Formats: sequence, structure tokens, C-alpha cells
Amino acid sequence: MDDPKINEVIQWLIKAEHDIGSAHRLLSGDIPYLDTAVYHCQQAAEKALKAYLTLKETPFLKIHDLSFLIEQCKELDMDFEQIKDISAILTPYAIAFRYPGDVIQPDPRMPMKH
Repeated sequence: MDDPKINEVIQWLIKAEHDIGSAHRLLSGDIPYLDTAVYHCQQAAEKALKAYLTLKETPFLKIHDLSFLIEQCKELDMDFEQIKDISAILTPYAIAFRYPGDVIQPDPRMPMKH
């Protein structure tokens, strides 16, 4: 099939899969890099949501706010309500640990407060 929309959806999903693979590798090393791993988890979720919106031909902003993207997805399918809480946990990881600051990496025992 040579459908441009389907090709774009597949590309979004490949990128999401690469982010998950990166997160896994960063967590499974001798010294886990939690800060970078959580960033890739957030990115994977973001790209998967954008793949869905692309499939449904729904324009989206170039943002990292998963809660906003979930709301867009919910307009098309209410089942996205089930992952609303997870999106709120993941959203801050898009930027929280990318640069030096008060906290350099997440506490592995607790979800991040937003």
C-alpha cells in the first residue's frame, strides 16, 4: 500500500518504538540513566498519540502536553479517558530533567508531581 497517510502513521509509530527501545536500554545498563529514560517514555507516548491523530486526520499542535493530546484523542474515541492519568504523570518528563536544575533525575520510587 502506498498511502501517504498510512506511511506517516507508520513513521510516527516507528519513532515511538525507537523511543521505547532507547528507554529500555537506558534503564538496563550497569548504571541506569533515569532522567533520559523517562524523557524517551514521554516521547514514545507523545508520538503514539500523534500517530493516532494523524490516522484520524486530526491536526495537532507541536506540543509535548500529553493531557492536551489525550483530550484531542478523546473527541474521537472516549476510550482514551482510561490513560488520562498516565498522560498527566508522563507530560512533565518532556522537559523536567533535560537541563541542569534542582533535581537532576527522577526518584524511581515515586511518580513526578506536576
